[in-house]
Amino acid sequence: MNFHNQVIFITGASSGIGEALAKAFAQEGAQVALAARRVDRLEDLSREINSSGGQTMALPCDVTKDGDLEKAVEAVRKQFGKIDIAVANAGFGVAGNFEKLKLEDYRRQFETNVFGVLRTLYATLEDLKKSKGTFVVMGSVSGHVSSPGISPYSMSKFAVRALAEALQAELEPLGVSVVLLSPGFVKTQIRKVDNQGVYKETRKDFAPAWLQMPADAAARKIVRAVFKKRREVVLTGHGKIGVFLSRHFPRFLKAVLRYSNARGMVRKNPAEQDKAKS
Repeated sequence: MNFHNQVIFITGASSGIGEALAKAFAQEGAQVALAARRVDRLEDLSREINSSGGQTMALPCDVTKDGDLEKAVEAVRKQFGKIDIAVANAGFGVAGNFEKLKLEDYRRQFETNVFGVLRTLYATLEDLKKSKGTFVVMGSVSGHVSSPGISPYSMSKFAVRALAEALQAELEPLGVSVVLLSPGFVKTQIRKVDNQGVYKETRKDFAPAWLQMPADAAARKIVRAVFKKRREVVLTGHGKIGVFLSRHFPRFLKAVLRYSNARGMVRKNPAEQDKAKS
C-alpha cells in the first residue's frame, strides 16, 4: 500500500477507530487532517504522529454544527492543498428500550450519525471530484442487523448504509469511490458514551471483551479496504456471521433476537445505568 502524498481527512479522530486510522494512514505515508470536538486529544495525537515523522494538523470540528466542516476543510486546503480521502467516522450510540426514549434522543442520534456524514460529504465533495478520491462511510453491523435496545443507533446505521449504496452508483461517474465500513464490536470508547454524547469513564462496556477487535487491527483492515476501494468491508468474525444470517437466514436471526429480548439480554438505557450506580 502506498498513500504517499495523499491527504486524508478524518472526522471523529480524537479516539477509537478514528484515532487508530489516523496512525495507520500516517504510517503509510499520508498527510492526515484530524477533526473532532475534543481539541486537547487531537493535539496530543497530532504531536504523537508528527514525532514519528508523520504530517498532521488538528482541527476543532463538530459535525452537528452547520459550517464547522466547511471551515475545517478550508483549513486543510490551505495547509495541504487538497483532499484525497474523506472519512466520515464521527458517531456515537443512543441506547435504551423505545418506551424509555424520547423523540429528541432519535433526533440527536441522527444529527451526528446521519447528518454528520452528509455534512462531511457536502464539505469535501468538490475536493474528492478533483482528486478522483474516496469517500469513506462509517456504518456498522447494526446497519444490517437491528437489535433490541439500540433502535436509534440501528436506524442511523441503516440510513448511512442506504446512503453509501446510493452514492456508490451516483458518484462513480464523477470518479469518486465510496467505501462502506461495517464493524461489529471494536475496542473503543463508543460504548462508554451516554445518550447525550458525553464520555463516561466509569460506564460499563456491555460488549464481551473476547468479542472486541482491537482498534489498531480494525484500522489496518480498513486501510487495506480503502486502498483497494472495496464497496463494503464487514469487520470482526461475529459481525460477518451476523450479516450472513441477516442475508440468508433472516427468520433464524429474528428468533434469536426475540429470545434475547425476552430474556432481558438487551442494552439498558445509559441513564438507567447511571441511576443504578448512584
